[in-house]
Amino acid sequence: MKRNLYIWFVAVLLVGFALAQNAGDGIAAVFKQEEPLPTETGSRAGLLAPGFSLTAMDGKTYNVGGAKDKAIFVNFWASWCEPCKQEAPELNALAAKYKDKLDVYGVNVTSYDKLKDAKAFVDEYKLTFPILLDEDGATYAKYNGVAFPTNVLIDANGVIQEVILGILPEEELERKIKEVIKK
Repeated sequence: MKRNLYIWFVAVLLVGFALAQNAGDGIAAVFKQEEPLPTETGSRAGLLAPGFSLTAMDGKTYNVGGAKDKAIFVNFWASWCEPCKQEAPELNALAAKYKDKLDVYGVNVTSYDKLKDAKAFVDEYKLTFPILLDEDGATYAKYNGVAFPTNVLIDANGVIQEVILGILPEEELERKIKEVIKK
């Protein structure tokens, strides 16, 4: 009787192992451990994005920092910046295309710009995503801004995935956005 019980136990164990192997990743999937979130905040990839709260041209206040329902794309710009002008239509299209999975915030670094010029820029390029005003430049400084545009890709966990200085070809930028959305 003990021998039959032992054989039955081994058979069940083997069937369970076979089922686990056919489930895709096998037993390794059961023991897979997710990478821990960083605890340090900073302005570079792999760190938690520095938090900020800014008022936008629409009068609403927007917050960045911590886990969110969507990934975030922060675009620091100024109205006199030629690459910003080239990038504006592309950002508008990407914001519309990924609106369910990505929040796009344009941050006008008003301390390096004039509010009337920023408003004219938004009107000229018909920007539809929120335009936040960094009037004293403190938010731009938190991200160690050194060039316009500076784009920051932040995943839904609030972790910076990439900081992009200047502009990228549209296909490359969209590929990077898709990668951040997947995380």
